[in-house]
Amino acid sequence: MPPTNTNSVLMSVGQDAVIFDAWGRAKDWERVLLERGLNLRGIYSTHGHVDHIAAAPALAKAFNVDWYLNSADEFLIAWGHEILDAFQLLHIHEPYKTPISLSAGNMEILPDMNMEIMGAPGHTPGGLMFYFPQYKILLTGDTLFADSFGRCDLPGGDEDALKQSIHNLHDMDLNDETYVVHGHGMDTTIEYLKKHNKFFI
Repeated sequence: MPPTNTNSVLMSVGQDAVIFDAWGRAKDWERVLLERGLNLRGIYSTHGHVDHIAAAPALAKAFNVDWYLNSADEFLIAWGHEILDAFQLLHIHEPYKTPISLSAGNMEILPDMNMEIMGAPGHTPGGLMFYFPQYKILLTGDTLFADSFGRCDLPGGDEDALKQSIHNLHDMDLNDETYVVHGHGMDTTIEYLKKHNKFFI
């Protein structure tokens, strides 16, 4: 699913599955779910930029499941059509299935799979990160990359807020072995970020 440097994540427990940052084409996701015999139970977005939500509205409608996005990022849904054009993807037109607002807290997203939701404004006003304590997995979206952080020059961006979000994550003092999936680029660990990302302070 293009572009190859956007990291979408599929997680499953048994035959039940959820998708994070559903980029690409809904029909491609439908094929993957069918081939793996998975039942889609929900879609979660770290933020509202089009390269992280392009397939979410159509998938949510096709599978009659909820799509979750912080409400502060809803204004970004219609933004970014030029990006979709570049990858020959359909525009997100109304009416689409309205996302359910997601904010900081804890929730069970699949049987015995608990997710901690962390507010991470800065890259966008409603940015979120998702942490799975039982698996020691963290999804940062575009808040933090392997050796840098997300851009702040797009609508709603705020560099001071982003640096504070990164600082808050640092202060959580997650286990060094925590596996970190970034919105773009290679996956890392908390230990890697401590050693190689000068912004992770």
